[in-house]
Amino acid sequence: YQRRFGWSIAPEEIVYSPGVVPAIGFIIDLLTEPGDGVILQRPVYFPFSVMIFTRDRLIVNNELLDRDGYYEMDFADLEMKAADSKNKLLILCSPHNPVGRVWKAAELKKVVDICRRHHVTIISDEIHCDLVRVGIRHIPLAKLCPEYKNHIITTTSASKTFNMAGMQLSHVIISDQELRARWLDMVRGRLSLRDPNPLSIVATQAAFESGEPWLEEVLAYLDGNMRFIARFLEQNLPKAKFRVPEGTYLAWINLGGYGLGAEELGNLLIQKANVLIEGGPMFGEHSPQYIRINTACPRSLLQTGLEKIARAIGEFGGLNGKPA
Repeated sequence: YQRRFGWSIAPEEIVYSPGVVPAIGFIIDLLTEPGDGVILQRPVYFPFSVMIFTRDRLIVNNELLDRDGYYEMDFADLEMKAADSKNKLLILCSPHNPVGRVWKAAELKKVVDICRRHHVTIISDEIHCDLVRVGIRHIPLAKLCPEYKNHIITTTSASKTFNMAGMQLSHVIISDQELRARWLDMVRGRLSLRDPNPLSIVATQAAFESGEPWLEEVLAYLDGNMRFIARFLEQNLPKAKFRVPEGTYLAWINLGGYGLGAEELGNLLIQKANVLIEGGPMFGEHSPQYIRINTACPRSLLQTGLEKIARAIGEFGGLNGKPA
């Protein structure tokens, strides 16, 4: 983090979790009570909602504003939601999954200003921090706003960057000493999640210390995959709307121009294309026309999947959205 982002983190501020999603669940347990609200910015990674709902907390949606595929935060709505004293936490996805935004400094500062005024703690999920397009820079929230760092918990891992989810090792950065002590009491003490296994430690260390040349090649390849998707859709599914995301390896594609509802689209692609998609409603009820595609794969595989999708929509009668 010092090398890539200029962010110096004291080793004692870093605690272990077997994953980012479990870490978010632990933090919700520590900082809220049943009936409290946790603010999300949908459409967003769906396990966040599961972590809230299964703990009998309320999902409070600060819906992102869809500007023709480019998403912005609704700060007026965030102010209103944060002002409710029952809403104790905000989960910030940065870079954002699935919409692909890499938030600018001014946007992040506005989030912190609002949360500081209303005493809302921020969980900043930065697991995609290394996976940004060439020329775009991720900004760690706690580094940008050190004056609020005791109320920012950052979660991240080598798992997305280096395809190491099976190692089950993520790091949680907790600057506040009292909260960190409570975390250790619960996670290391009551839950006995004390240490990662030795293999995951060595693998993570090797990835961070020696994996940067490999990562630079991967980033260039992902950029090429994103350009490939844009060209393919323009040529084969011209009613689709797609913006190359600023970050992540996920393509967020709007197929609403083809007149298919979310369930209809999902069934069509499974039955006709033999492609199982992650549809927009998984991430938020206001995105039924979207699909999310993982582009971290060989371009040939990506092409095969896209060709199947285009063929299925074409057979449906994609030009006018009616069955052929």
